[in-house]
This record gives sequence, C-alpha cells and structure tokens, in this order.
Amino acid sequence: MRIVVPLFDRFTALDAVGPYEVLKFLPEAEIVFAAAKSGPVRDVPKSLALTADAAFDDIDSCDVLLVPGGPGTRGLLDDDGLLDWIRRMHGGSTWTTSVCTGSLLLGAAGLLVGLSATTHWGAVGVLESFGAIYTPERVVFQEKIVTAAGVSAGIDMALALAAHITDQTTAEAIQLAIEYDPQPPFDAGSPGKASQAAKDLIVGGGLRPPR
Repeated sequence: MRIVVPLFDRFTALDAVGPYEVLKFLPEAEIVFAAAKSGPVRDVPKSLALTADAAFDDIDSCDVLLVPGGPGTRGLLDDDGLLDWIRRMHGGSTWTTSVCTGSLLLGAAGLLVGLSATTHWGAVGVLESFGAIYTPERVVFQEKIVTAAGVSAGIDMALALAAHITDQTTAEAIQLAIEYDPQPPFDAGSPGKASQAAKDLIVGGGLRPPR
C-alpha cells in the first residue's frame, strides 16, 4: 500500500509527521515523501527539513494521498503542475486526504466542490471559495476524501483512516503504540473554546497560526 505525502516549501511539519507516525504501522505500508524535486524540503520556520526521496514526476499512482498544509499552500493555489498531479493521484487513489490547509490544495484542484470538508479555522473563507462546505469538525469523511482540521487533527484523521483500512482493533493498537492519550493543560484548542486574549494574540500578529 503506497502512501504518498507531497512536500513543499513552508509546509507545517506536524501535518506530515503526525499522520506518518500512525500510518507507518499499517500492514505493508510504503510511505513516500515527494516534492517538485528530490531532496530536503524546509518547513515554515525553515529550521526543520524532511527529505523527499522522489519527485512528483516519479510517482504515477498511490493508494493514499496525504496532503499537508502550511503557509506555503497559499502560493500553490494556482500552481497548475502541482494541482494536475493531485488530480492524477486522486484519480487512482483509494483515499485522498489532507491536514490543515492541505484541504485548500484539494479545493484548488477542484476535488471539494459541493462536499463537506474542514481545514484550519483561519482558512475557512478560502476553503469555501473553492465550493466546499466548511464543517467545523476534527475529521470529515466524504466518499473517499478525508479532511482534517488544523495541524494536530492529522493524528486523529490518520487513526480514523487506519480503522477504515484495517479495523478498529488495529487502529486502537496503533494509538496505544504511540501512546496518543491527549490531556492538554488548557481547553483552548478551537476558536469556540479559546479566550479572547489568546485569539487577540493571533489576530494581532503576536503569534502566527500555522496556516
């Protein structure tokens, strides 16, 4: 089972690595990181790099497409080469998935028209501009397309996907293996829960959201 994760300059690392840590446990999983050209690709602060072992042109098909997000997505929404590649991968995939603003790339490729989808809370307007119906849930399944909300939701999405690909017991075993038992110290993980002061810190530019 080939799982392909496209990388691009200024992606958000956890969008790719979180699901990777889950999906690598699937039986016979082959996970390929790809980019416009092979080699290191830098995340949003450019302090971390993941290595793309393949170029997009080297990949002709996949079973699972997993598109991460990050600030770099905004400059790719009219990148015909990447969007055509996403359409080709989707055409032969069993599952097409995204994390955070990776859904904007699915939308720009025309894959979300009329479908419910989610994204980072700060990118709802852009998602809807592509004809998607924003749904404020952590994970949204629509036929073979699965979208996850911001960053950490990619882990939830990958576990839910693992259950669909295998079974619930296997997914639960993977969750146990990575000891994913979140107990955050603050109940501030969504706009509806966060304090106004926390939201003001982001909106005012003191803390940039990973989108």
